[in-house]
Amino acid sequence: MSNPTAAPTIPTPPGDHYPVKLDVEYPDRPLNRVTTFFRGILAIPVLVLLAMLTHSASSSTDDFRSLAAVGGFIFLPTLLLLLFRHRYPRWWFDFNVNLLAFAYRIFIYFYLLRDEYPSTEDRQALLLEIPYPDAKQDLSRGMPLVKWLLAFPHYLILAVLGLGVAIATIIAWFAILFTGRYPRGLFEFTVGVMRWSSRVSCYAVLLTTDKYPPFRLKA
Repeated sequence: MSNPTAAPTIPTPPGDHYPVKLDVEYPDRPLNRVTTFFRGILAIPVLVLLAMLTHSASSSTDDFRSLAAVGGFIFLPTLLLLLFRHRYPRWWFDFNVNLLAFAYRIFIYFYLLRDEYPSTEDRQALLLEIPYPDAKQDLSRGMPLVKWLLAFPHYLILAVLGLGVAIATIIAWFAILFTGRYPRGLFEFTVGVMRWSSRVSCYAVLLTTDKYPPFRLKA
C-alpha cells in the first residue's frame, strides 16, 4: 500500500496548525448512475476486507463503528509501545496510517462521494496528511491512557453528525440518479464530518498527536 502521507499538500488556513488534514476531490463530472444505484451491494467485498483486516466480526457500513473496529485493532499495540518504550516505530505508524486511509477510501465510495472502487494501494481522490511524530519530543508517555476519555465530547457530536451523513447520503443517492451530480453542499458536509473524525481518530486511537482536536468541519 502506498503511503498516504505523500499526498498533495492541502492548503491550511492561517493560524491553523493541526497536524492532521483530510480532503476529498469533488467529482466535477457526471457520476455513474448504475453503480450509484447498486452501491450498497458493490461495497460489500471491501467492507468484508476491512472487517478481516481489523479482526472485526461485522462488516458495518457505519463510518464511526467501522473506525472503532480499526481503533480496536491498532490502539492497544500503540498504547503499549508509547507507555513502556516511549516509541512509535515508523513501520507501525505507516501501517496504521495506510489502514486508516483504506477505511476512508471505503467510506468515500460507500457515501457516493466518488465512483472509483476503493484501492488498497492508490491514494485516489483522498488527500490525507498525518505527520510522523517524534515520540520522545512530541508525545507524552502517559497521555494515551486518558485521551479516549478526553475525546468523549467529540464522540457525542460525531454520533449526531453521523446521522446527518446518513441523511445526506440518501438525498445524494436520489440526486445522482436524477441529475448525475452530487450536491456540492452535501458533499462538503460529508467530507467535513470525515475530516473531523480523522482528527479524533489520530488523537485518541492512532495516538499520533497530543494536540486536542478542534470542534469544526472545515480544514
